[in-house]
Amino acid sequence: MFRPLLTGCLLLWLPAVIAADDVAARAGLQASVTFSQYSPLSRASELARRLFSPLLALQTNEAIAQSGRQVREQSIDLAQEKFVVYVPPARHENGYALLVFVMPWRGATVPPAWTGGLDKHDMIFVTAADSGNDASVLDRREPLALLAAYNIMQRYRVDPARVYVGGLSGGSRVALRLALAYPDLFHGALLNAGSDPIGTAQIRLPPADLMREFQQTSRLVYLTGKDDVQNLELDTHSRDSMRDWCVFDIDTVTVAWTGHEIVGAAAFRRGLDALETHVDPAPDKLASCRSHYEQELDEKLRQVEALQAGGKMDAAAALLDAIDQRFGGLAAPRSIELARRRNP
Repeated sequence: MFRPLLTGCLLLWLPAVIAADDVAARAGLQASVTFSQYSPLSRASELARRLFSPLLALQTNEAIAQSGRQVREQSIDLAQEKFVVYVPPARHENGYALLVFVMPWRGATVPPAWTGGLDKHDMIFVTAADSGNDASVLDRREPLALLAAYNIMQRYRVDPARVYVGGLSGGSRVALRLALAYPDLFHGALLNAGSDPIGTAQIRLPPADLMREFQQTSRLVYLTGKDDVQNLELDTHSRDSMRDWCVFDIDTVTVAWTGHEIVGAAAFRRGLDALETHVDPAPDKLASCRSHYEQELDEKLRQVEALQAGGKMDAAAALLDAIDQRFGGLAAPRSIELARRRNP
């Protein structure tokens, strides 16, 4: 179930049903596709709410207000953007699945070996051009992926429960950020040769309602070559952090004789098979895990209150900053209230 707070936005993401002959006419590979529709989920303020920690968002908003600058809510000019889309020849009775993919390079492409796996899963594939590792994550890569999902869901009948995000190398790290921040849109992530721990300065935890949805409904698949030693090690750290934060629906696909490169047809198909095999977390295990970090968070916030009450404002500020980095949106609104006490 989606939470009421998000209902207004999510209704705008429900796919429009188009005629069957229109779907058939658009099947196959489509290059240089343009989109025109914008979504509230790609607005700068919404990206900040989901991707920034509460104190970072507060500081950013205060800096903008003091500067008198106007924030451009939609950083992407869709008229100037190109996408590549692959549509399978058949559609599941409940609608297509959708995989929004973030590449590490500037060009937009669908690896030819992957189309068989996409056909098997009735899965549309979309990727944006000029969204490589040299592009801004916040201003381009993330909003482009969100807008790609939105526009595909308007053009085709897509099953909302089978919408995923994925990426290769640096694009995989972007995909993980999006999966964590937008679990009400993306219900899984295919992480091909790139991942990070969550609950860090690089990947901050989202607001509590989104974190709970991520824990309950998101499926993560780590797809990495056996010879890609560095990223296999990073995958281990990422998976460990997931379990620390009560994310248990995880699978690993290790590809033999493969380094840091695009996987072949069989490995990609295995990755998609794993991605679509969602396992509901055990309620007791999830509740116990959440209770552990909630108690830790409460204790640390009480320590900040005690330090502030004792006039030790510098120590309180340092501890609050550490809480903000580790717990992110889970600490709000108490972290924001405490921050405002130090800066009345």
